[in-house]
Amino acid sequence: MPSRVRDKIKLTSIDELLCVPEIQGTTEIDVYAIYPFENHPFKVCDDEKMEDLVDSIKANGVLTPVIVRPDDEGTYEMISGHRRLHAAKRAGLKKIPAIVKEMTDDDAVIMMVDANIQREEILPSEKAFSYKMKLEAMRRQGARSDLKDSTSTQVGWKSETAEILGRQIGISKNQVRRLIRLTELIPELLQLVDDKRIALATAVEMSYFTRNIQKWLFQYIKENGVPKWDQISELRNGVNQAELTQEEMINFLNGLRPIPNNVGKITFTEHKLSKYFPAYMGRKEREQIIMDLLEKWKLEQEVE
Repeated sequence: MPSRVRDKIKLTSIDELLCVPEIQGTTEIDVYAIYPFENHPFKVCDDEKMEDLVDSIKANGVLTPVIVRPDDEGTYEMISGHRRLHAAKRAGLKKIPAIVKEMTDDDAVIMMVDANIQREEILPSEKAFSYKMKLEAMRRQGARSDLKDSTSTQVGWKSETAEILGRQIGISKNQVRRLIRLTELIPELLQLVDDKRIALATAVEMSYFTRNIQKWLFQYIKENGVPKWDQISELRNGVNQAELTQEEMINFLNGLRPIPNNVGKITFTEHKLSKYFPAYMGRKEREQIIMDLLEKWKLEQEVE
């Protein structure tokens, strides 16, 4: 094997190039009989790594079969292997080794996401949409024995599902929720997150604005740079979005005019708090506990 090809193989991901023995049930499928997974959240780019993969396939073929599921028209939906399929087409292959699996829509979503989130480099946008897809699939499935563990018994419940997904991918349930919030961003702002120009915490705050205000923010960023997190947070919590004008937003972000607090006060009546605190606990003690909890919550939101 030429040294140039051998060196390039070392740079390609193990998942793409791992040499495995022939797998029972593997079949050869026409590359044009396979179509992408619906709303596939992971990008397939013609970058340097793709060039490496194309060179490897030209030299060695596709060593790891793709996984597909059949439809009713004699074609197949890709579950795992979008990059390999793209590289195989570029390498001139007519067929590709594949494992055909019958599976439900939700099982297909979960397998598709699991097959991709182990990659070393995943963009925030890819995490956001893939986690959202998997979380929704898990919720639809409800309580499943293979998703339960000793600390959770209600997979279908919103909080429990986020916690289980977080444990599976090694992050907190709050981090799962923050990443999924990115799916509410307009594409232009989301691209800035992928480009590492907007930090996650700031992007999450921006995701709570209407799409129209997000367009104003994108235009502002192009002309002035990215605002700080505390500016975006203050803007979000201090205005009625339906009444905010672009001029008011720009003046506030430039420090020329304060945003009036149109939201109003948040009050907690004795009746509301009584079910959370014992009767003997005084007002000062209750306030301190509430502030401590809010401080802890704030720190969790700011964790990247």
